[in-house]
Amino acid sequence: MKTSSDPLHKKYSHLDFSDAKPVSEVPALARLQTEHGGKTRVTMRIDNATLSAFKARADRMGGSYQTMMNEALGEFVKGWSLADTVRDTIREELHPA
Repeated sequence: MKTSSDPLHKKYSHLDFSDAKPVSEVPALARLQTEHGGKTRVTMRIDNATLSAFKARADRMGGSYQTMMNEALGEFVKGWSLADTVRDTIREELHPA
C-alpha cells in the first residue's frame, strides 16, 4: 500500500512497530482473527492470461482484481454460471428493491 493512499498514515507514522509480534503469536488476537477475519492468505499459481484478464477488467471497472477473482471463485463454488449471474442482474435492474 502506498503510504499516501492511507488517510491514517500521518497520524501513526511516528510509531515504532519494530518489536511488534505477528497476530499468530498473540493467542487472543489469533482467536479474534479466526472468528472474524473471514479470509485466508494463500499462494497459488494462475495462468498469465487469466491474471491479465482480471487485472484489465479491474482497471476498466475501477476495482481490485483480487476481489473480482474472489467473487468469481465464490460464484463457482455456489454453482452459479455466467447465465445465472446475468439473469439475476437483469432481475435486480428490472425490479429494484
